[in-house]
Amino acid sequence: MARPIWTGTLSFGLLNVPVSLMSGERKVDLQFRMLDSRDKKPIRFERVNADTGEEVPWKDIVKAYEYDKGSYVVLEESDIKSAAPESHETVEVETFVDASQIDPRYYEKPYLLVPGKKAEKGYVLLRETLRSTGKVGIARVVVRTREYLCAVMPNEDALVLMILRYPQELVDPEEHKLPTGSLADYRISSKETAMAEQLIESMSGEWKPDDYHDEFRERLQTLLTKRIKSKGGTTTVEDEPAPREDAATNVVDFMSLLQKSLDAKKRTPAKKSAAVSKVVKKAKPAKKAAKATKSASKATKATKATKKAAAKRAPTRKAG
Repeated sequence: MARPIWTGTLSFGLLNVPVSLMSGERKVDLQFRMLDSRDKKPIRFERVNADTGEEVPWKDIVKAYEYDKGSYVVLEESDIKSAAPESHETVEVETFVDASQIDPRYYEKPYLLVPGKKAEKGYVLLRETLRSTGKVGIARVVVRTREYLCAVMPNEDALVLMILRYPQELVDPEEHKLPTGSLADYRISSKETAMAEQLIESMSGEWKPDDYHDEFRERLQTLLTKRIKSKGGTTTVEDEPAPREDAATNVVDFMSLLQKSLDAKKRTPAKKSAAVSKVVKKAKPAKKAAKATKSASKATKATKATKKAAAKRAPTRKAG
């Protein structure tokens, strides 16, 4: 059984539901190693100094940002820690939006939220309320060391946490030359439209994801299996350690907490962040997104240090 990435809480209003964050995808790509063709020994990649060619031990390696060709500013571990988000075990819902408002391009990676012991009531309450209202919860979550924007949504018996891309990560369609205007502008007749609709209708069916397979991988796996058997190879599978059990949770008076949330008018959030607002609207050019998100966050110490160093060392350039 898979192990949780972390165990924490799913928070909305004054309600906190203990959950475990589990990966919602499975990697099936075949992994290859590079070998020396002469003796079939594995190739080792070493960390070497670009000038001297000597190997550099891990203890002497630092992270740096190249702000200009050949010019770097070094980041210390303390700088990176100061920029890292504090909360690592909470999915805090900031607002609820209509699921239909989110552009599919924002969806990036799925995770599953699994309720802890005695947390089923709050889990089911949120899941079914989202389902009946057609809403999804927009929240933030820290996975390992990075903070992500995410959407909490119902899917069958599960609550799915879908990592979202930020507006700045999307390429604006206006950056490319795309056909605009009406059908008449491209001399598309009503007969051609009708035939296209008829073709699509004749090819229409139900979405059955199990009908689709990675055929290239399957053929390659078959080939590898034959090669292994022909050489008497064997494979072993080690059992994964059992997952850590969640701590028992206390019984919660949900009616009381819900009423308090409503009385306090705690419609999370009181102030929507610019990033959240951007996700539920049409993506805009990067410049507009940058202006909208300017007030959403403060500059970190690491960013300030980077800008100051860059200003001192980078040559002055004319726009062009």
